[in-house]
Amino acid sequence: MPRVRCGIAVRGALGEGILTAGFHRVAGTLHCDGVPLDALAAQVGTPSYVYSAPCIREQYTLLAQAFAGTPHRLHYSVKANSNLAILALLQQMGAGVDIVSGGELFRALRAGYTGSGIVFSGVGKTEVEIEEALAADVLLINIESEEELRLVNDVAGRMQRRARIALRVNPEVTVDTPHPYTRTGEKGMKFGIPHDEAVRVASVALGLKNLALAGLDMHVGSQISLFGPYEMGLQRLLALLEQMRAAGATEIRYVDIGGGLAVTYDTERPIDVAQLGSKVSAMLSGSGLQLIVEPGRFIVGNAGVLLTRVLYRKRSGGKEYVITDAGMNDLLRPSHYNAYHRIEPVKAVEGRIVADVVGPVCESGDFFALNREIGDVSAGDILAVHSAGAYGFVMASQYNSRPKAAEVMVDGERYGVVTDREGYDDLVKGERVEPRWTSL
Repeated sequence: MPRVRCGIAVRGALGEGILTAGFHRVAGTLHCDGVPLDALAAQVGTPSYVYSAPCIREQYTLLAQAFAGTPHRLHYSVKANSNLAILALLQQMGAGVDIVSGGELFRALRAGYTGSGIVFSGVGKTEVEIEEALAADVLLINIESEEELRLVNDVAGRMQRRARIALRVNPEVTVDTPHPYTRTGEKGMKFGIPHDEAVRVASVALGLKNLALAGLDMHVGSQISLFGPYEMGLQRLLALLEQMRAAGATEIRYVDIGGGLAVTYDTERPIDVAQLGSKVSAMLSGSGLQLIVEPGRFIVGNAGVLLTRVLYRKRSGGKEYVITDAGMNDLLRPSHYNAYHRIEPVKAVEGRIVADVVGPVCESGDFFALNREIGDVSAGDILAVHSAGAYGFVMASQYNSRPKAAEVMVDGERYGVVTDREGYDDLVKGERVEPRWTSL
């Protein structure tokens, strides 16, 4: 079967399911690009995350082309997948990054980014993180409250710096997302400066000598498939910009529309990024502003799968269970967001069953799929959990003292381990049987 384009879902041959991203079947065996996933699992073990480098490149290029009509910067949202190899790959493509912690700043610098390619977001930056951002000379620190504004000014003064900032404004746009936790731009959310306070906070910023107000920022939510929320939010930002310029904010040159571009997990409607790019370009035409877009999931979501081995088949209470060696500690999204991930056997099998696909973690919420029709698999078979490139490994934990999985990158017919599988020693790293006692 021919390779399919990243992010596009097509129906495969009978029994082969829906194929997406860099994943396709050859003689009944699922491949990532040119690498058979059963052979890969035999080499690196399970559970393992596997990423397609060509898919990541293609998604980045697709966005770059979509926004070619306006001066723009693509800043990959590190929180979607912070693996150093992925960060380095995108840095080579010309991407910047959007970060939300000092740890992500550390990763970005380690992967080869410089301060001019980094935007520091996040609603709760610590004083130490602000110091680290200023020391790295990041492009922008996105401000989310007046208190944070004043703290950044104080830290910058102490460091004898002039901090470039953007105001993250809550656009107060109601959007329909797959889960309430992915809505960030509605009124009353913890994110951003309330819309009706933005001009006042901008005036405060203009009166603080250690700040340069250089941008406006928003984020309407995640898995947004329509242009409307971006259009409404951008219109509100541009209206605020006029008021801020009238108040003396003459240094604003960046407008950041965030990320949240929808990808396909099942039957969702993917966003038409060409249309989005065209309409945003038209709205910014002649403004003199540089656009910042912060894609995360869109770049990596469909570029990855989680490989897991079937441990047991079980029947209980009239239900079929498929028990795997990966659990909610490896991939939290199904339990946390009730998220759908397509699951299929790496090697084609005869027959179909309806089963719960669950992990070994000692929690009733440890599942990947409930009442799902899948191939009639047996113990030892390898399953691929699709669309696991975003918010997969980055949300993993060692719950139940389970070592974290390996991460693997595939590029054509070659592969490389980019995160070693943890061992038991990693579980107790930094811990002590006997406390190091002291007194205050």
